[in-house]
Amino acid sequence: MQQMEISRRQMLIGAAMTAVAVSLAPTMSLADAAKADAAIKKATGGKPIMEGRVSIEAPEIAENGNTVPVGVSVESPMSDADYVKALHVFAEGNPTPGVASFAFTPLSGEASVRTRMRMAGTQNLIAVAEMSDGSFYMGKREVKVTIGGCGG
Repeated sequence: MQQMEISRRQMLIGAAMTAVAVSLAPTMSLADAAKADAAIKKATGGKPIMEGRVSIEAPEIAENGNTVPVGVSVESPMSDADYVKALHVFAEGNPTPGVASFAFTPLSGEASVRTRMRMAGTQNLIAVAEMSDGSFYMGKREVKVTIGGCGG
């Protein structure tokens, strides 16, 4: 067996490069309910949020968090006098709780979206609808994820 000799200089350079790589590696910290609440408060300006009118369609169990299908709809006539202005989607356990925001007008016809998202483990999905009169409505659904998609 051939033995490889490493000089002190090579060892120090290797250690320094390893230290730099470790210090520059992104750290993946998960969000929590408090971070999600803060993001929701920012989106709503701290206004009260009522339950109802918002429905979230997502699997009860997602086998892979890399791509979870999610649908959100809001009960609204979508008339000039009463429509959904915006829809915000949050995931309590993702590194960044604010997942997406969608804008609507009365010409949208309906306030409904479908997308796919990554989820870092079992968590609550929260959708907040901003209505044209300035009120807010919320829906919540838990999704159990067996393999995390955001580093989990």
